[in-house]
Amino acid sequence: MDAESLLSAARRPLVLGIGGGGDVVGALATAEACRLYHGADPVVGGVAWERLPVDPLPGPRGADEISETTSVFAPAVFGAGPETGVGASGVLFAESRMAGFLGEETVLVDVLGGPGPVAEGLEAAASALGADLVVLVDVGGDVLGHGEEPGLASPLCDAVMLAAGARLAADGGRPVLGAIFGPGCDGELTLEEIGERVAELAAAGALAGMRGLTPAVAERLEAAVEEVPTEASAQALRCFRGERGVSRIRGGERTVPLTPAGATTTYFDPEIALGSAARLAAAVAAATSLEHANDLLGARGIRTELDLERERAGVPGANH
Repeated sequence: MDAESLLSAARRPLVLGIGGGGDVVGALATAEACRLYHGADPVVGGVAWERLPVDPLPGPRGADEISETTSVFAPAVFGAGPETGVGASGVLFAESRMAGFLGEETVLVDVLGGPGPVAEGLEAAASALGADLVVLVDVGGDVLGHGEEPGLASPLCDAVMLAAGARLAADGGRPVLGAIFGPGCDGELTLEEIGERVAELAAAGALAGMRGLTPAVAERLEAAVEEVPTEASAQALRCFRGERGVSRIRGGERTVPLTPAGATTTYFDPEIALGSAARLAAAVAAATSLEHANDLLGARGIRTELDLERERAGVPGANH
């Protein structure tokens, strides 16, 4: 799989942030490069899961909680506009804010059903939108976590989405790329750990290529960051602008090394990745729901973002 060939040939790429929250900004980096340099008409989107500072209820939102959608592509995948939000709470999704920024519909994914319904929904959305390429973007690199990394904090959503992407790729209707934007910029896996995981991908034949930010794409992302709350994706822009040292995010709980590596995107083959570095996506590939996926990771002693949110919100049900 050659990312450069796929990205340059795609006329209608569907580019999704797979970790919830501001990952849609990381997705915009790939989408904007396709638009600016290859004349594509991309669609961006992400997952209906905002973190507690935005949405005080733990966990992602399901279809019955999402209001003001602009399209229904499938039971688990919708179109989002500037007013799409969480019922009557007034909480807007990052994808809603991105829709307002772009002036066009974005895509919103309900992950509660697990990899199967998500894969079916992505296929339906891609068909309806005329997408000829699907790109699944994780900001930071924790999608390649093995589970024992000390800083790993949000493996669940990434794992479910990448597992869904592998299913979609296996269907063969259109090519699917996995991607890591801003390595280390979420303060979870270290750059050394990410380097080891990417080397694992390369050894397995899954590495599809790398791209760096450009001035035009960075300028577009900086404008998006003004509208869409995100800490991790913003760190990649700091890296591109030449800042050095260590930045603190998540209320000071996480540290991010500011280096040129943070201004890159690495692309890989999702199917091969599940047999190599993406061990957690492989672990949840057969999960019948998000809760089931969480239990599967919990059985491995892995604490997830769902556990953390439930604990902080005082809701029972965390793995530990």
